Amino acid sequence: MTSSTGSPDLLLLTRPGCHLCADARKVLDRIRLDLGIGWREESIDGNDELTSRFGEEIPVLLIDGVQRDFWQLDEARIRRLLGA
Repeated sequence: MTSSTGSPDLLLLTRPGCHLCADARKVLDRIRLDLGIGWREESIDGNDELTSRFGEEIPVLLIDGVQRDFWQLDEARIRRLLGA
């Protein structure tokens, strides 16, 4: 869902202790700094539905509710998706 400011909703699904999740946070922080687009994070632990759907693909990036990337985030691809 695009926010009221017109920015896309970026949601990073993670799991504690995930080294790829740490790398994904760095990618999204660079994008946030360059483009001024915020992002949020949610752990799949404790959520049976998310664990069932994404358990083997963590981290997962959803943009406006659509899965756009997983495991190792492709920064250039994400920037293209965001129109940068």
